[in-house]
Amino acid sequence: MRILVIGSGGREHALAWAIAKSPRCEKLFVMPGNGGTETFAENVPVDITDHAAVIGFAKAEAIDFVVIGPDAPAVAGLGDDVRAGGLLCFGPSKAAAQLEGSKAFTKALCDEAKVPTAAYARFDNEIEALAYVHDQGAPIVIKADGLAAGKGVTVAMTMEEAADAVRDCFSGAFGESGSTVVIEEFLEGEEASIFALCDGTSVVMLPSAQDHKRVWDGDRGPNTGGMGAYSPAPVMTPDMTARVEQEIILPSIRRMAERGTPFTGVLFAGVMVTADGPKLIEYNVRFGDPECQVLMLRLKSDVLDLLEATARGTLKDVKPEFSDEVSLTVVLAAKGYPVKPETGSEIKGVDGLDGARLRVFHAGTIRRDGRLIANGGRVLNVTVLGATVAEARDRAYDAIDRIDWPEGFCRRDIGWRAVARELKPA
Repeated sequence: MRILVIGSGGREHALAWAIAKSPRCEKLFVMPGNGGTETFAENVPVDITDHAAVIGFAKAEAIDFVVIGPDAPAVAGLGDDVRAGGLLCFGPSKAAAQLEGSKAFTKALCDEAKVPTAAYARFDNEIEALAYVHDQGAPIVIKADGLAAGKGVTVAMTMEEAADAVRDCFSGAFGESGSTVVIEEFLEGEEASIFALCDGTSVVMLPSAQDHKRVWDGDRGPNTGGMGAYSPAPVMTPDMTARVEQEIILPSIRRMAERGTPFTGVLFAGVMVTADGPKLIEYNVRFGDPECQVLMLRLKSDVLDLLEATARGTLKDVKPEFSDEVSLTVVLAAKGYPVKPETGSEIKGVDGLDGARLRVFHAGTIRRDGRLIANGGRVLNVTVLGATVAEARDRAYDAIDRIDWPEGFCRRDIGWRAVARELKPA
């Protein structure tokens, strides 16, 4: 097959790397790609917001299969346009992508499908939102309704934080995404990332993961797109995983089909495991980033078979196999991230680190005159396998210490919850 992967981040590098391993992959393009993908695929410098240009390239290159990686093209309806052009596509319809594109849409779906989630209210103006926050008190969660690159959610521990978050949304900090605000109750518990392939009717559950959103060690500082992750998440016991499937994923998929907007692609559920059981925090309509990186390193099956079965509606015929080992990834980010990352610095010592159980996935790099250059906020994902979380963590940081990039930084406590569990006496 001739395959086109849409995107340029660490998720897309990991997906493209896994696809390239398939014996069925004849030729692989990544649009626009990054400094990592160009080492094994052909990067295509086309603006992915120009759907006609994307489809034109795909037809000119006789592409058999288009795989959409990021959230924005999915929410913008690229999947619909690609399929309308007669091409096979992995990714949801624009209507189904509202599960990520609008938090208010997802909350309404939860009400209809009786999916357990945090109590909430939706607001279109600042005065009413601030009044609601005043009535509810802190801690409380403020969410821009639309896409905000992983930064539109504030878990406010004080009233001042909550009010500032509301004002940020309505002042245009997140553009149109903040013109509607969803305010939720604060849930006590442990968060996990759950993934399920869906072909509109059938569902195949994938391994869980746990990521680290805050920028600094100890879960301090502002939320980011994710500073690291590991899989599986110990909090997701077999019983809890079954509950998430039965109480959250399946009712949502059934209701989407009943609405006439069946969901196809990968459904990413952010779940809080509370004393009362699992509750949905949010849905995303793509693989997580950096969770995708740890999943792809653990995957033993041919990823192309899984993605194609999802797109063709034949998921019932596949059963993925994953390594029993733990996978952990640490994000190296440019100084100034997530507020104003400093780009343009050279990174040395990356090439040659990859091995059978260690991959450096690129998230924000370009190659210029033979040099690897930082070109984003989150720049590299050092991803490893290990027998335990502690072993994987140690191997990841050993590799990071061999990278020469003074302008970068990372958290040094990725996997701390799981490591604490491993050290706890039985």
